[in-house]
Amino acid sequence: QVQLVESGGGLVQTGGSLRLSCAASGRTFSSAYMGWFRQAPGKEREFVAAVNWSGGSTHYADSVKGRFTISRDNAKNTVYLQMNTLKPEDTAVYYCAARQRRTVVVPISLASYDYWGQGTQVTVSS
Repeated sequence: QVQLVESGGGLVQTGGSLRLSCAASGRTFSSAYMGWFRQAPGKEREFVAAVNWSGGSTHYADSVKGRFTISRDNAKNTVYLQMNTLKPEDTAVYYCAARQRRTVVVPISLASYDYWGQGTQVTVSS
């Protein structure tokens, strides 16, 4: 089992920045992807960003490309999501996810991930 705990959410004004963290514990894994998803009220959970084990491959949703940066520190078992130039439409609960199985395709669907955190609220005021 892998436990994921997100932190760093909060209230920020339009144009501001936040950095989310996701600390992983429990069973160690390799050759895995880590991802961030978000869910706004009344909407389905959607893909935000993903990073492979080495950190050398990243992928972003079009809506956050150029504003968000995903990274990971394997020594700390932590994944980060740096969010800049935040917009009100970025308001959502942000979830961290982990995939253990090897893949050659960037996992962007919910079903691609094996473990999920409890989520952290991000609210962007206009």
